[in-house]
Amino acid sequence: MIHGHVDSAFEPVAEEFARNFTQRGEIGASVCVFHQGRVVVDLWGGYAQRHEQRPWQRDTLCVLFSCTKAAVALSALRLVSQGRLDLDAPVTQYWPEFAAQGKEAIPVRWLLTHQAGLAAFREPLPVGALYDWDSITAALARMAPWYEPGTRQAYGAGTFGHLVGEIVRRVDGRPLGQSFRQEIAEPLGLDLHLGLPQSEHGRVAPTIKPDPLPPGVPLWRFLSHANTHPDSIQASVIRNSGRRLGDTDSPQALAACLPSSGAVGNARSLAQLYAALLAGRILDRATLAEASYTHSATAIDGTLLVGMAFGLGFMKRADNRRGPIGAQDSLLIGRQAFGHAGMGGSLGFADPSCDLAFGYTMNKQGHGVLLNPRGQALVDAVYRCVGGEPC
Repeated sequence: MIHGHVDSAFEPVAEEFARNFTQRGEIGASVCVFHQGRVVVDLWGGYAQRHEQRPWQRDTLCVLFSCTKAAVALSALRLVSQGRLDLDAPVTQYWPEFAAQGKEAIPVRWLLTHQAGLAAFREPLPVGALYDWDSITAALARMAPWYEPGTRQAYGAGTFGHLVGEIVRRVDGRPLGQSFRQEIAEPLGLDLHLGLPQSEHGRVAPTIKPDPLPPGVPLWRFLSHANTHPDSIQASVIRNSGRRLGDTDSPQALAACLPSSGAVGNARSLAQLYAALLAGRILDRATLAEASYTHSATAIDGTLLVGMAFGLGFMKRADNRRGPIGAQDSLLIGRQAFGHAGMGGSLGFADPSCDLAFGYTMNKQGHGVLLNPRGQALVDAVYRCVGGEPC
């Protein structure tokens, strides 16, 4: 049922991966770990489609949800590293139409740290609008911020990718998906796609919805707040998405560049991406150091309603165990680590303190808006193996 290889020093990771299937409800998944530049864990198992009992293969892919945002951030940070994009310049220097509704002073860096006040679309978007890049970026350019930019943090669940991606397009001159493929994915040999060719759709494991939500978990709180506050950011994230509910694995969704949540890949591709970052193959050291530093942190994010912290486009450690939420939704990685989680529990991150790169993907979603027990068990096991900072 479980395939791949694991170094003997990392057997505890394989043991937790097996427990995910026997004790934690995993259906199909992959996990990959690089340590000191070497692959030490590369495992996959379960079913890509449980009803057909189609096995998860070495090259099985799935939708990565918000792990996508790290790939988009890297496309922008690559331009910073090359001296072509200034983080402290106003967005309007690259995107003049963005100046509407008092947004003319917003710097590029606030797009990356979720502090620009553009956490959700204010206007209803017609179904299918998400597949029209120009329509979405025009809506962002003309919208008013939800709050005074720079004063709060509110996660741009469905807006981050187009905000940052449009900056990349304006500076680079190519569509985001093409730029990412030609400048990052292909040179590094990544099976990671912002727009998956139709010929590869058969490798995708369709997303499986989580079990019914118990009251009190963060995702339940998010949905409850959206239902009771129809004018809130939370309600707008759901209502103004520009796509049909559940349209995650359709041919149109897989083929499109959906830069906030639609990348397609697997654990190996995520771990390879972060290992390349640590090796200096994407960004210069100064840019990487600034990107991985904590620039914004809050006890209650204005969108997801959990404690969150961000570097430049990357999530940082978020420990919500002692707060009102309890242990139900945290991102317990090392204090120097940086990466991004995806809805339902997928995760990619790097930790320079122990030269570690990690990827985890699965088809059965969990309840977390950050990380669920399946992913956290793997992360905890990895840190025990490397003798790194305990979670």
